[in-house]
Amino acid sequence: MTIRVLDPRLERITQGDILRDVDYIESVIEDEGAINVTKIVFPLMVVLTQDCDLEQNHNARLKKYAKGTGDSPTTHDKFIFTVLVSPLFNETHFFTGTHLDDISINMQMQLQNRELKNVIKLNKNPRYHYVEFPTSVNAVNSVIDFKHYYTINFAYLNKIRSDKLICTVGELYREDISHRFASFLSRIGLPDAENGLPLNNPPLP
Repeated sequence: MTIRVLDPRLERITQGDILRDVDYIESVIEDEGAINVTKIVFPLMVVLTQDCDLEQNHNARLKKYAKGTGDSPTTHDKFIFTVLVSPLFNETHFFTGTHLDDISINMQMQLQNRELKNVIKLNKNPRYHYVEFPTSVNAVNSVIDFKHYYTINFAYLNKIRSDKLICTVGELYREDISHRFASFLSRIGLPDAENGLPLNNPPLP
C-alpha cells in the first residue's frame, strides 16, 4: 500500500519525516592523542519520535530564544536532545540481503522465498514495515527493519533538515509505523524451561 505524504510540510522536525544521507556517528575513539570517528551514512531515515514530544520541544525552544518577550521558560523539561530514527533500506538490496554489506553485515536473502517476500510487503511480519512511495516522491520503495534503530542528535538533525528532507509521512501512516515499531519492541521474552535462557514468543526472524 502506498503511503500518503503531508503537504504543506511543517518547518520543525516531525514524526514521519524521511530524510536522505543522514550521518550516524557509530563510535568516537581516542588513540594516542588522535580522535578516530566512525560514521555510517544511511541513504534514508524515518523519524520515529512521537510528534507531541517534538512539538513541545519546538515550542519550548522558541520561547527560550524569543528575546524580549518575557516568556522564556524557567525549566527545560520539554527539551529533546536526541531523536529516534530508523533507516529505510532499498527493497531490492533488502530482499537480496545486501543492504548492510557496506558495514560488513551479512543479512538473509529473502528474494527467493516468494511467500516470505509477500508477507513482508503486506506488512504481516512484525519485524518489518514495507514503504511504497507515491510517484511524487523521489525515493525507491523501501523496508524498515525494526531491529535497527538509532538516536540522532537533535541540533544536528534540526540543522540539516531543510536540505535533507525527502517527505513527511501522513498522520495515519506514520502512526501505523509507530504502533508496529512499539509492538515489536514490547514483545515479551519468555524463559526456556530447560536451560533458563530467554526466548522471544512468538519467535521472530
